[in-house]
Amino acid sequence: MFIWFAAASFLIVVMVFDSPAVDYRMVMLGAVAPVLEGAVAGPWLLHTLVGCAAVFIIVVIATRGRRLAARRAIGLPIGLFLHLVLDGTWLNSSLFWWPFGGGRPLSDGGIPEFDHLAASVALEVLGVAIAIFLIRRYELTQPDRRREFIRTGRLARAVMRR
Repeated sequence: MFIWFAAASFLIVVMVFDSPAVDYRMVMLGAVAPVLEGAVAGPWLLHTLVGCAAVFIIVVIATRGRRLAARRAIGLPIGLFLHLVLDGTWLNSSLFWWPFGGGRPLSDGGIPEFDHLAASVALEVLGVAIAIFLIRRYELTQPDRRREFIRTGRLARAVMRR
């Protein structure tokens, strides 16, 4: 359930923004972070629109006036929002719109990833295929490109526009 969110969020952001300056590590971290809520026995703020918006606002305020820090950190809330889409959390209106969608406590019920476990396994396999495509497409098999990506989260400008 991690590979699907990491790979699919990376693919979506690289296709939409087409920018070598995005920190794709932060996007993937944001997309995977809500899965960790399963360790605390239920969906919490990261599975809600309010929680993701709050993280976005915190990032914007915390990085105000520091353009490079903002560019690096903005990937986190982008990944969180993508998790809501990729997981279908938006289909559960009482969770997605909490506290406006019925007011039930957040910890009631399971997290969406575990509600559709069979589909999650299929999505994980698809995530592996997407990851392989991304690694090949952005030449992350080359040690220097891979090191740069691991160190900065950025892709080489030369491979972006091919």
